[in-house]
Amino acid sequence: MRDTVLEVDPKSYGHLLARRLPTVIQNEQENEQMIAELAELDRRHEELSREERAYADLLTVLIEAFEEDSHALEGSTPDSRLRSLMEERGLRQRDRLEVFGSRGIASEMVSGKREISKAQAKALAGLFHVPADLFL
Repeated sequence: MRDTVLEVDPKSYGHLLARRLPTVIQNEQENEQMIAELAELDRRHEELSREERAYADLLTVLIEAFEEDSHALEGSTPDSRLRSLMEERGLRQRDRLEVFGSRGIASEMVSGKREISKAQAKALAGLFHVPADLFL
């Protein structure tokens, strides 16, 4: 039977979590850090405490979630990601004129005829609550 969080010592588990506060992975560098942490635990697999096993399970969930999301974006382009986010929220080009500046520029960016600048990517990231590198 698999150990559950209810069976771990909260104090010991808390010390593990404090070592590297696990959060939702936002980029490839954070993903690599989590993978390295998990690999260290995997090397001692047979000797892990319940708390370390629970921590390894948590890291696995975070890594898998990031990789699933990032692989879903493979083959997409910044403009297709922008279109997708706008469609999900029911937005039109004119709804984002404060980011683009004009309808013509908005149309060119959404269609992929013009690249999204770093400043625009940052503004879009703030509006959509996603990492700016999705648009670069």
